[in-house]
Amino acid sequence: MPALIPTDHYATITWLGHVPHRDRKPIDGSAQDTMPLTFAGYEGEFHAGLTRPSCSRVVSQYPRGTEIRNVRQLSIVSAEELAQIAAELGVEAIDPAWLGASVVVEGIADFSHVPPSARLQSEHGATLVVDMQNQPCQFPAMTIEEAAPGHGKRFKAVAEGRRGVTAWVEREGELKLGARIRLHVPGQRAWQGADAAVPA
Repeated sequence: MPALIPTDHYATITWLGHVPHRDRKPIDGSAQDTMPLTFAGYEGEFHAGLTRPSCSRVVSQYPRGTEIRNVRQLSIVSAEELAQIAAELGVEAIDPAWLGASVVVEGIADFSHVPPSARLQSEHGATLVVDMQNQPCQFPAMTIEEAAPGHGKRFKAVAEGRRGVTAWVEREGELKLGARIRLHVPGQRAWQGADAAVPA
């Protein structure tokens, strides 16, 4: 019996981006028309690799800098949530390059809350596994502040719950602008253990 359920929720890829390094501020991502993916992600991208040094996202599990499996090869955000962030910040639009985004999709509601381990499968075959919700950080805020003075400082608060997801490559292939992706979700109920009594 399949553990993952194909849904009728589809999105269109509206932007692809590449951040080659993080040694300069602001973030200097650049738009791409295609994105060839290997099991290590997008070659030459700052977040590519089969492993990575642990960061603040997993500091409760590992000392910072511990080599771990890289499950944040890509950062995926939704066009709808970017529009919401822009409106609350009072700017015309949020350039995905300001966020260091890898992929922008349009068409899946409440995108930042798709379940961990969901799959996003391109019509061309490339398949991404959602690791977890991404967290707002200071680097996009700094970039937005430089591009639109007076608007970046509120980014972290405004983007909470709208920052998209991090993902890793399960099946190699190519992402293309305009391509459709389909959401597949795990076939299990939400975890209820937090509310259950702990046996004595």
